[in-house]
Amino acid sequence: MKYLLALDQGTTSSRAIIFGLDGSIVSVAQKEFEQHFPHDGWVEHDAEEIWESQLKTAREAIAQSGAASGDIAAIGITNQRETTVVWDRASGKPLYRAIVWQDRRAAARTDRMKEDGLEPRFREKTGLVLDPYFSGGKLAWVLENVPGVRGRADAGEVCFGTVDSWLMYRLSEGRIHATDVSNASRTLLFNIHTLTWDEELLDIFNIPAGILPEVKPSADRFGETDPALFGQAIPITGVAGDQQAALFGQACFEPGMAKNTYGTGAFVVMNTGPKPVLGEGVITTIGWQISGQQPQYAMEGSIFVAGAAVQWLRDGLGIIKEAGEIEQLAASVPDTGGVYFVPALVGLGAPYWDPYARGTIVGLTRGTNKGHLARAVLEAMAYQTRDAIEAMEKASGLDMRELRVDGGAAANNLMLQMQADILGTPVVRPRITETTALGAAYLAGIGVGELDQGSITSQWALDTRFEPDMDSAVREALCRGWKRAVERSRGWLE
Repeated sequence: MKYLLALDQGTTSSRAIIFGLDGSIVSVAQKEFEQHFPHDGWVEHDAEEIWESQLKTAREAIAQSGAASGDIAAIGITNQRETTVVWDRASGKPLYRAIVWQDRRAAARTDRMKEDGLEPRFREKTGLVLDPYFSGGKLAWVLENVPGVRGRADAGEVCFGTVDSWLMYRLSEGRIHATDVSNASRTLLFNIHTLTWDEELLDIFNIPAGILPEVKPSADRFGETDPALFGQAIPITGVAGDQQAALFGQACFEPGMAKNTYGTGAFVVMNTGPKPVLGEGVITTIGWQISGQQPQYAMEGSIFVAGAAVQWLRDGLGIIKEAGEIEQLAASVPDTGGVYFVPALVGLGAPYWDPYARGTIVGLTRGTNKGHLARAVLEAMAYQTRDAIEAMEKASGLDMRELRVDGGAAANNLMLQMQADILGTPVVRPRITETTALGAAYLAGIGVGELDQGSITSQWALDTRFEPDMDSAVREALCRGWKRAVERSRGWLE
């Protein structure tokens, strides 16, 4: 038997999953790690803790599977994107905490760049909007604000990378400093047409090219692990950012096919084919690239808060004790009673891109109870998803016939029915919802020559299909109310 090991490094936990070549799950290990919030709008992780937790889970998953290291054909890595790590090239030690994708500290910088008229240039070259979400502003902040880093970076003593690069560096004992095209396309520094780091954009951010990783296709041979870690060297042959990996794991290989992953945030991604398509309010990104082939492009609606709002109900308000309780609580009322919750807890992503928005609850009355609020939290995921898909369809001219879903909240039947109702489009959940890790494993399988896209398509299997069951007039009235609520949250911070 041959297996594939997927390292799924997420925002709140590190996981490792052993898959069979048929996509079946053999073993899973997971470990949460600490979130750091040093200032309002700042979010950080300890990069060493990320590495240690990921190594621990990899060893646990291998041990649970009963497989020997030699049975693992390859490793695939998928990761929280945009999160920025800067480390010492010689020692491999981080020079600052990892700045997380949710972090907004670069907002003032990206605002100035917009005022200077730079956004169209970045949009044209990178497919992205100028927003503190992306890595470029975070990296520039580290170079300017952490003592000694600028001089050392100019001297070539520093490495930058997103989390995939950081893990590969540590897995290989410093022999690999690389990333893939999907992660590179999230930095504001990578030209998605030429598939190279862009000198003009690096100059604008004042970032030296020498600190950047080598960019490779998503399914390719990146290198191999240090033999001491797992008993023998294992090739690393698949890498993709988490949302692109999920698109691949959902077998969305044709233009117009789309998926939504409901995790800490929610990320709607639509395959647009071999050419990039720019659209208002949504970003253009590289979906993946197989070695020797042209890249596949995608449009994405990045929603910053989805499952994080459920965590807030649990940890911040104490309305629920476990995240899984929200479905029953939301089902205790027939509707929200006119309540809307706009989860702009770290600003708004697509299609609004407003880092100064803040969370808003509107429509409260004396009759409002915690069931109404729980239901409004679930509905907010559906409304935000609809906003993003509308923008994608308008820009691409493609009609999404169904939405494939995964992530933690995809287990919530009530929320998925809400999603189908608000979209007016079927929502389908696959039998295996670990599609982020599965996509990384599939890419690794292709990279090592064990799989192809045809076999992956045949392995996708339906679990449940949710058909829309809401009158169109009711749907449109609810969506008008949502947009009114969003307007009240926007620009809250001055």
